[in-house]
Amino acid sequence: MRDIEELKKTPGLSLKRYLILFIANLIGLYLISFGLDFTVTNLGRVIIFIFFISIFNAAIWPLVTRIYMPLMVWTFGIGALLLNGGVFAFFGPYFGLDISGWGIVLAPLTIALITIVLSTLMDAEDDGTYYQAVLREAQTKRKGEIKDYPGLIIVEIDGLAYDVLLEAVEKGVMPTVKSMIDNKTHILKKWETDLSSQTGASQAGILHGNNENITAFRWIEKENNNQMMQCSGVTKVKVLEERISDGNGLLVENGASRSNLFSGDTDNVIFTFSKITDLRKLYNGAWFSIFSNPSEFARIVILVIEDMVHEIYSQLKHSILNIRPRISRGIAYIPTRAGTNVFMREINTETLIGDMLIGDIDVAYSTYLGYDEIAHHSGVRDEDVWFALKGMDKQIRRLIYGNKYSPREYEFVIQSDHGQTNGATFKQRYGQSFEDFVKSLLPHETNIYAKMSSNEDHFAEVYIPFKDRIDKFKNRNKPDEDKLISESEVIVLASGNLAMIYLTRWSHRLTYEEINEMFPDMISEIVNNEYVGFVLVRSSENGDMAIGKNGIYYLDSDEIEGENPLIGFGDNVTQHLKRNSSFQYTPDILVNSFYDVENDEVCAFEELVGSHGGVGGSQSEPFILYPSDWDIPDEEIVGAENIYRILKDNLAKMKEK
Repeated sequence: MRDIEELKKTPGLSLKRYLILFIANLIGLYLISFGLDFTVTNLGRVIIFIFFISIFNAAIWPLVTRIYMPLMVWTFGIGALLLNGGVFAFFGPYFGLDISGWGIVLAPLTIALITIVLSTLMDAEDDGTYYQAVLREAQTKRKGEIKDYPGLIIVEIDGLAYDVLLEAVEKGVMPTVKSMIDNKTHILKKWETDLSSQTGASQAGILHGNNENITAFRWIEKENNNQMMQCSGVTKVKVLEERISDGNGLLVENGASRSNLFSGDTDNVIFTFSKITDLRKLYNGAWFSIFSNPSEFARIVILVIEDMVHEIYSQLKHSILNIRPRISRGIAYIPTRAGTNVFMREINTETLIGDMLIGDIDVAYSTYLGYDEIAHHSGVRDEDVWFALKGMDKQIRRLIYGNKYSPREYEFVIQSDHGQTNGATFKQRYGQSFEDFVKSLLPHETNIYAKMSSNEDHFAEVYIPFKDRIDKFKNRNKPDEDKLISESEVIVLASGNLAMIYLTRWSHRLTYEEINEMFPDMISEIVNNEYVGFVLVRSSENGDMAIGKNGIYYLDSDEIEGENPLIGFGDNVTQHLKRNSSFQYTPDILVNSFYDVENDEVCAFEELVGSHGGVGGSQSEPFILYPSDWDIPDEEIVGAENIYRILKDNLAKMKEK
């Protein structure tokens, strides 16, 4: 590990970097002078002003950051942008520059844009000043003596399957990860999710060692007056954590949670769903690493805009070239993609760097969301995802580089929580939504409610923490969802290529025989749909049954009648189905789409190109890249709860080093 004193002695900026910043300020100030309430009267004064701003940023900005940090955090960085522009506006008139109106915002953004362009063209990316500024603040926040054992940083790349990671490495998209594998500092291993291959079930298992009763992304609780629960929405996730936590989460011992669904039992959280309603926890000292440099947030904003441009180009390309499968993404998705792929990515990396340079935390877990979001909409192997993974690999490199300046050593684990499998949707293939298909099998007067939306698993609320309240206000004139659910006799829910059917006139889970008696053709018609792989139901006579078109698998006795309907869905699918069927809220009928082994495709019941939630293909095959000296058995890893045990055990052993 590099000695911290070496960083202190290292010149913050090279001559080339000084030149780039000078040119960027000069060009930026002149560019924004056109068409704005901004005038430049004298070139010599502008040059002197730029030198003054450089001195101000080096000497005074750290003090500004300490005073106004709450404003910067509560405004999600906009306050930093305004303060930075405010410095130009306040001191500008003394040097013949009158900056007002939009110029206050555009000045730092324009300078940041030009700096990024010039740095790329002149190959002069220099993080020296950034690390110096962060280290200076970190040393004031350090609580005690430096610990003599290493800490651990766990980076989760949401939704990245093992085989897609290998492809990204082979393509040269992820050189940092490749070097970790090639240099044998780390070992790459595939693991297998539970039946519910989605973030809620996986992170509950990984962060709390317990994902019991999380049967899918969303489910109905008949015994709780048909309440709908889901692994999204800040109030719902808070309740889920209260259910699954025993107080011994992965992060309970001096841990930090960054952009996760669950907290792992730590209060050191940033953008963590289960605790985001506690606004006191939003303000966290780790934010200082983002605002320690006055131009840092402006840089992030420019990168967000760049990603929005990439998405606009991608939508046009997919439409013009008629790339299939394809879904309508819309205008609203453009900032959503940039928010998850860039804004949250940068927040995660920089707060983790701050954590490491302070050196107090023992373990941090952080979710990088961009790949999952983009693969849902563009496809699992689209050009867009390689672009996103290239950016994430750069973040891993930044974290490893930042570790050189930490007062203690940190080890790294890179992993995913699930994968994704590609394919046209059920609606695109069948010409009718699954909701309408089920409705066609019921008596005409049956009151049915369905929730088949596709965006709630994708963390919009992470960077719009009051989104649920905003949605309630926008939908205030629409029928109340709870009322619709309570009045419904049949509820259909989607979770990727997994669908749940609840017959809610009955308070218990109906048996195969009861369903057939009341709805004689329902199960057989669903099974015989060409895009359905199998259904799971419970028989009063034969126990749990997986029913396919040409056969039945009796799960309790492991006997098969006719053809095995579970062929192609993985060697462990039977144990996953048995476990899921034992859950408290398993639906009356659980439906899994078909899986085309030859083309590696499923069909989501949601409108998503890449999907996850059930079984079939790579969605159940994430990865873990762990230090080569860790003690991990050779046998396969099945279930998220076993990832928790592996991480927990090795964390304990790290303290003995």
